[in-house]
Amino acid sequence: MSTPSTAPATDGPTALFIQHDPQARPGHVGRRMAERGLRPVCLTVAPSLEEANPVIDFGDPGRYDVIVALGSVWSVYDTATIGNWIGAELAFLAEAQRREIPILGVCFGGQALSAALGGSVEPAPRPEVGWRTVETDKPEVLGAGPWMQWHFDRFTVPGGAAEVARSPSGPQAFTVGRSLGLQFHPEVTAEIVENWLDLAPPEVLAGPAVDPSAIRRDTTMNAVAAGAATDRLVDWFLDDIAAI
Repeated sequence: MSTPSTAPATDGPTALFIQHDPQARPGHVGRRMAERGLRPVCLTVAPSLEEANPVIDFGDPGRYDVIVALGSVWSVYDTATIGNWIGAELAFLAEAQRREIPILGVCFGGQALSAALGGSVEPAPRPEVGWRTVETDKPEVLGAGPWMQWHFDRFTVPGGAAEVARSPSGPQAFTVGRSLGLQFHPEVTAEIVENWLDLAPPEVLAGPAVDPSAIRRDTTMNAVAAGAATDRLVDWFLDDIAAI
């Protein structure tokens, strides 16, 4: 049974990063939270893509000041593949929300947050892969982008939450209490994007939704601006939503 790999420090606020698979990394989000004084604690759910379904003890959410649920190659509703741990994660997120512990959900993590709070997750009518803009109600803190998108599913906005960004595929961001759910990937660095492209299944790269050369070109073009946009987004989350 897997547990968080590092015990939370006792002399400062901690951020738990739930890394669902080896491709999920904190990236710019982790960097900015560290710059803001949050100490990272990592929980790796699946040690490899072949070992997708371990039994996980997510522990007590009260041990952390912030919880960040990152992306995943799997779907929240794919219980045949990840059934040993997805229910436990949804219960963990629901309990954290009940106790007003701030959650930042990114892509799969945003979908999991929605599902934990009574929303739903389903295949998107049109996959979004690559750098895309969003329609935002908070352009000063959650910019229009472009943001990296890499998803084939979408979430609904759960009851009691407020949608704050969207795209033709569906909601892109919602706030609820001290938590924020995102569909896009503010954490990505050039290294993360390259890793995703290297490990993506051939059928994904060959699909009409994916243009690897355009993604590499746009990643280089957007690298500096995307990092700065993530800083603004994380600051908004910490200062105004989580109120840490």
